[in-house]
Amino acid sequence: MNRTKGDEEEYWNSSKFKAFTFDDEDDELSQLKESKRAVNSLRDFVDDDDDDDLERVSWSGEPVGSRTRPGSFQSLSDALSDTPAKSYAPELGRPKGEYRDYSNEWSPSDTVRRLRKGKVCSLERFRSLQDKLQLLEEAVSMHDGNVITAVLIFLKRTLSKEILFRELEVRQIALRHFIHFLKEIGDQKLLLDLFKFLDRTEELALSHYREHLNIQDPEKRKEFLKTCIGLPFSAEDSAHIQDHYTLLERQIIIEANDRHLESAGQTEIFRKHPRKASILNMPLVTTLFYSCFYHYMEAEGTFSSPINLKKTFKIPDKQYVLTALAARAKLRAWHDVDALFTTKNWLGYTKKRAPIGFHRVVEILHKNSAPVQILQEYVNLVEDVDTKLNLATKFKCHDVVIDTCRDLKDRQQLLAYRSKVDKGSAEEEKIDTILSSSQIRWKN
Repeated sequence: MNRTKGDEEEYWNSSKFKAFTFDDEDDELSQLKESKRAVNSLRDFVDDDDDDDLERVSWSGEPVGSRTRPGSFQSLSDALSDTPAKSYAPELGRPKGEYRDYSNEWSPSDTVRRLRKGKVCSLERFRSLQDKLQLLEEAVSMHDGNVITAVLIFLKRTLSKEILFRELEVRQIALRHFIHFLKEIGDQKLLLDLFKFLDRTEELALSHYREHLNIQDPEKRKEFLKTCIGLPFSAEDSAHIQDHYTLLERQIIIEANDRHLESAGQTEIFRKHPRKASILNMPLVTTLFYSCFYHYMEAEGTFSSPINLKKTFKIPDKQYVLTALAARAKLRAWHDVDALFTTKNWLGYTKKRAPIGFHRVVEILHKNSAPVQILQEYVNLVEDVDTKLNLATKFKCHDVVIDTCRDLKDRQQLLAYRSKVDKGSAEEEKIDTILSSSQIRWKN
């Protein structure tokens, strides 16, 4: 079939549908796991087309390589126009000016090639199941995601659900495109029917779970999540579903109680720090921060107790300490901060311990404008000497810098630091006293 230069110049470079790739994985469950994971810290193909100058096309529908050409239409709906595309040429024996429509003579292969180049094509002439399936096979063989999707849209509209599912089941590439397409357009009902047909129980369960996103009422959402608990997820995913339900259940109770306390105006913490948002549907870490901020001293038996949340959701020590520190430091509750890191041994002796590292403690305390005296105490607890000096210098903890330089017997560094403190200050006087001491054997 003869092609004009215009035919060769028109390429399909855009689509209103996001193209499928083999690298895509269903990320709904990863979104579900995001909060829990925070506390536990879904190729390019080239064709062998023998057309002399057709460009290779990736699954995105864009040409692979350096050459790009403008598309001839803007969406898949344009490509599948119900108006047959005309290919006019004078027919021998017909009067001049009389034309024949050749579109009905295009084979599935010709049609797919035209679709790939962005030509407006009607697929309505393919009426038999055999022709439709051949059209799909040709589209898949082209390795062009947009063309495959275009043909699948046509099949979805013209085949019964049962026949479509049966044929896709034995065509895995087309099936994966179709599943991706249904997710893109949000056709949950057809997606559920497809997973039932394929007996893909875990994906069916996930699709059912996704429906909670459309439920705004907290109580109704909670009851819906309860129906998801017994669905055939993997053991790990079932645990996450259970946690999601339990967390929302807790949030509903906490929200109702705190709304009442806040409106009554008799609780100091709510008077001084009015809530900025509801706790409903917040992630687990946010809920823990909220609990450490408003309910830190509550008994473990209450749903809003931070310790209760820690045990119920098996929050690791590092995450708990980090969150509690951020909440109490924001309130400038320095006594609580001190207690958070104070431990006792069996002899009754106390010592400071930080599972997150004291360097992180110092950073968080400074961010929340802790007094220098408190900063110095925790900078001194940093074990690495270089890190300690850097933090002490950065946050102007003069006594820590001076004492550390003295302990290191580093006269030159102490002299250099002397120029950074105020003249006539207690720090300058302390440095001079140390420098004049005859009991220190300086290393430089």
